[in-house]
Amino acid sequence: MDITTQTQWCGIIGNPVEHSLSPAIHNAAFQKMELDLVYLAFRVEALGDALKGLRALGNARGFSVTIPHKVAAIPFLDEVEPTAKHIGAINTIVVEEGKLKGYNTDASGALRALKEGGALLDGHRVLILGSGGAARAIAFALATGTGIAGLTILGIEEAERHKLVKDLRERAGIPIEDGPLTLDTLRNWVPHVRTLIHCTPVGMSPRVDESCVPTNLFRPELTVMDIVYNPRETKLLQEAKAAGCRTISGLEMFLNQAVLQFELWTKQPAPADVMRRVLESRFA
Repeated sequence: MDITTQTQWCGIIGNPVEHSLSPAIHNAAFQKMELDLVYLAFRVEALGDALKGLRALGNARGFSVTIPHKVAAIPFLDEVEPTAKHIGAINTIVVEEGKLKGYNTDASGALRALKEGGALLDGHRVLILGSGGAARAIAFALATGTGIAGLTILGIEEAERHKLVKDLRERAGIPIEDGPLTLDTLRNWVPHVRTLIHCTPVGMSPRVDESCVPTNLFRPELTVMDIVYNPRETKLLQEAKAAGCRTISGLEMFLNQAVLQFELWTKQPAPADVMRRVLESRFA
């Protein structure tokens, strides 16, 4: 399809964005549906300036928002959808009549991936590694939309982690614990959970040889989900699988949230089968 002056566009804003497969899957979906839309990637450091500039450009339909801007983007928006406001982070912006409205599709995308992947949630404590925007979305989804017995957050950024825990304790009726992401805290908590969810950039391309969790902490009854999807099977997942754990690739959450983004931007059902094929072909 030719790009003309009438072509509308979407894009991803973050830093880094070089690893992102969002352009590949969204452009394939636009083409499948014969929409006059194109999807681009923008490496953004000065977030406020970037959003001001994007707001001023014509033909914009919306944006994906990734690390490290999922929380920081909120003050620059005109409106935030109630679920995303409750979470305190967004991953999607829809442009409507010149206004920027924020949404969060990470939460529902992650829950679907966990449930379809066979994670044991009801009545069990869950451990989340990381406290950024994606961790916030998953934590709130788990704490308010499932029957988990408790939630532990281990993160590196102390102020960020404390704010997340404070917000969770105010809105969720389950025990919330937290601590720094260290070898000692991992040793303390991993044995007491049935599901571990990794929400930091560790292991993401090009840092593919890194993992947060020592191999001796894995056990067969543990489910390990890594929200990193590039590479498809991170070192964390490789080592967890080798130890007999059930593993859930970040590709599942990524696909689920992208389908919802497509539908927000286009007001049409997404060709999820096309989007999955494109994703899987990149890792064949």
